[in-house]
Amino acid sequence: MISLWLGIAVLAAVALAPLALSLRRGVTARGRREAAVALHRSQLAELDRTLADARIGPTEHAAAVLEVQRRLLAAADSADPVASASSRSAIWAVLALVPVAALLLYVVGGSPELPALPLKERLAAMRQRVREEEALVAQLRVVLAKLDPHSDKAREGYVLLGNAEARLGDIQGAASAWQSALESKFDPTLAVEAAEAMTEANGHVTDEAAALFRRALADAPQDAPWRAMAERRLNGD
Repeated sequence: MISLWLGIAVLAAVALAPLALSLRRGVTARGRREAAVALHRSQLAELDRTLADARIGPTEHAAAVLEVQRRLLAAADSADPVASASSRSAIWAVLALVPVAALLLYVVGGSPELPALPLKERLAAMRQRVREEEALVAQLRVVLAKLDPHSDKAREGYVLLGNAEARLGDIQGAASAWQSALESKFDPTLAVEAAEAMTEANGHVTDEAAALFRRALADAPQDAPWRAMAERRLNGD
């Protein structure tokens, strides 16, 4: 749990670091501008002392003063690279509130109280589920072999077998099982599922899949949710 909160804090700091750095650089730039203004003012004072010591003439003094004053005005009127002090305070406040708001959202919508499951245990649990699913498929095949293939029980078993095969990623096996279920009783929705599985397994709409799509469209109501998808398949999309 501590590592979780530490990770959240590190991510928040990394995400907000560029903004904080830009604010800090802005303060430094403004400090340089103030130093430039002070330098120009000291130059004016030095020119006055030079004139008083008769080291330069009035004409040279006037020209030099005019140039320094021009630079002084340019430095004093240059745009502030960051916002005013009050604006910066508001930005810093928002900067501090962002991780707090993110933390509140996580507490409300997340599950921080749940312990983290190590990757090794997650993989072991996944493999266990696959083994259980494969055992169920094997049991179903044994039971189905003893049933009348045209009975209602066999039809239900083939539907379950197809669902299990699909979860295991055996799309061709799922299509075959659903086709067996359709032999005892035709159902448009199941026919579309079988035809789509055949299409996915072969990479294109086969003649057998097209026949299932057409029969499903003919037998299904007009508001069937899969009608548009089946029509696109028949049109080659």
